[in-house]
Amino acid sequence: MSNEADMKVDEVLHAAQDTLTVRRVYGEPLQQDGLTVIPAAAVAGGGGGGGGHDNEGQEGEGGGFGMAAKPVGAFVISQGRLTWQPAVDVNRLLGTVATVLCIALLTSRRGRRRRREAGSSEAARWRRRAS
Repeated sequence: MSNEADMKVDEVLHAAQDTLTVRRVYGEPLQQDGLTVIPAAAVAGGGGGGGGHDNEGQEGEGGGFGMAAKPVGAFVISQGRLTWQPAVDVNRLLGTVATVLCIALLTSRRGRRRRREAGSSEAARWRRRAS
């Protein structure tokens, strides 16, 4: 690979290193009325690169980097006390509740059907015994 290709990979790695810093995890402290709030996030990233040549001697290279972040909460400093306030992901919470309700509905229907089937077969047995 040429020095030009090495330079491109170095640029990608440098950009990745600049992106994944503590500043991405902890936001700037916000202060108002004696209260200090320091937001925090979960940050993940990854990257890769590579190069090669084909049978005809042509060379190629490429690289990339991706990052994702989501808020997880905030540290709150009030009257000299530090507390943690977790962020609530309403969409995730609603999805979990919906999943649990669906499972409960399906299992209760299945249970009622089994009880009905068991009851009707037992009633048939009692009728046969009585005759």
